[in-house]
Amino acid sequence: MDNFVMEGRNLEWLLAAASDAMLIADHTGKILLANPALCTLFGYDDGTLPGQPVEVLVPTSLRGHHAALRNTYVEQPRPRAMGAGMELSGVHRDGREFPVEVSLSPLSADPPLVLAIVHDITRRKLAEAALQESEARMRAVFDSVADAIITIDEAGIIERLNPAAESLFGYPEAEAAGRNVSLLMPAGHRERHDGYLAHYRATGERKIIGIGREVEGLRKDGSIFPMELTVTEMWLGTRRMFTGVVRDISQRKQAEQENRQLMQELTSANEELTNFAYVVSHDLKAPLRGIGSLADWLATDYAQHFNEEGREHMRLLINRVHRMGALIDGILQYSRVGRVKEARVPVALSRMLADVVDLLAPPHNIQVTVQPDMPTLVLEPTRLQQVFHNLISNAIKYMDKPDGQVTVGCTEQDGHWRFFVADNGPGIEARHFERIFQLFQTLAPRDRVESTGVGLALVKKIVEMYQGSVGVESVIGQGSTFWFTLPAGGAPGQTGKQHETTE
Repeated sequence: MDNFVMEGRNLEWLLAAASDAMLIADHTGKILLANPALCTLFGYDDGTLPGQPVEVLVPTSLRGHHAALRNTYVEQPRPRAMGAGMELSGVHRDGREFPVEVSLSPLSADPPLVLAIVHDITRRKLAEAALQESEARMRAVFDSVADAIITIDEAGIIERLNPAAESLFGYPEAEAAGRNVSLLMPAGHRERHDGYLAHYRATGERKIIGIGREVEGLRKDGSIFPMELTVTEMWLGTRRMFTGVVRDISQRKQAEQENRQLMQELTSANEELTNFAYVVSHDLKAPLRGIGSLADWLATDYAQHFNEEGREHMRLLINRVHRMGALIDGILQYSRVGRVKEARVPVALSRMLADVVDLLAPPHNIQVTVQPDMPTLVLEPTRLQQVFHNLISNAIKYMDKPDGQVTVGCTEQDGHWRFFVADNGPGIEARHFERIFQLFQTLAPRDRVESTGVGLALVKKIVEMYQGSVGVESVIGQGSTFWFTLPAGGAPGQTGKQHETTE
């Protein structure tokens, strides 16, 4: 007994120096020694643990089972993890339970003593639970994602197919697993794929890894379909794996084919329209010129033979011939917009508008004013000239006041230039605002005011070609303001701007 006491003091010193939680118990389960680490772990820092049964450290529900395990161990003592293969729990003095691992080692046979080393594995259990939750989430994503996902090893052997891949290729995972991924490829791709993997393993040079590619897939029923494939590399410990994400692009390819066919049809239609426009110009304008010349000759040489009604008929005939010629020219201009390209150059609007006004030669009772400091834009000059020519020409043509005022200007707002042509003419009813921008639409009778109905439609087409918008504001009897916008920067055909003063 004295030897035990001496050995006990040595053991007590050794246990006190250990960082692991340790205790020594006799064959009845009574705790003889408990080091500070164990007392702290179970909440017995007051030194009251020695002398108590070891079951005090076991949850109440497990104490009976624990006593049976302890008795079995005493009969055949040997180093082992007590409770191997089952969950072990300890109970804190305050009643809180926590998971533990316990290692047992026999110290002596007479008297029978056992050393128990206890590890609190709460953190590990939490980490395992978090890992299981993460794996469950990944499993949910893997199973529910719309894209097909295939995992293979570095030899190209299939390990996993998600449900989308099973549906896409027609193979259950159990049937495809363990087979080479070339199973899912047409014959022409199989040899190349095996070569890619071998080349990558040997050189590390990426030809398919991490690069999206459009390839073909092979279904179980033998049908081939276009697909987009992205392959990524991953490591599971020392194992190299590859994950392929597959997307069926059959519909996209079909849409691309339909778009190409549509573009071909549009190109053909555009060429036919171009040819038609030139044929119309040649085949109609030549007879019109003959009719116009003949009408002028009749009106001049036979004027004395016409009564008042005859002269009015000749005037209408000549005007309608001229209008028909203007209409043909307008149709040709309209058909060329967006089809015939012109070099984009800086256009100083102050100079250009001065030329437009000079060309229109307004009557003496109409004053056209261009605001100073108009911008310079980089675009097709003829197109913008057509826009201003039509708007100013309309303002002059339909003026009904003895003192006509037409003002041209612009403002910059919200990243756009907003140009306007305002007049004090008759005004337009709101119900006509959309109609006047349609082809061949006019409000005044053509025999009273010469108009082809093409001008405003041409304005709208040109402005929208430059990603702008066009509109009108008007008050009956007080005048109208036609406006259009152009992006102040970054729009097609407009790469710069600056201001200049009117010369």
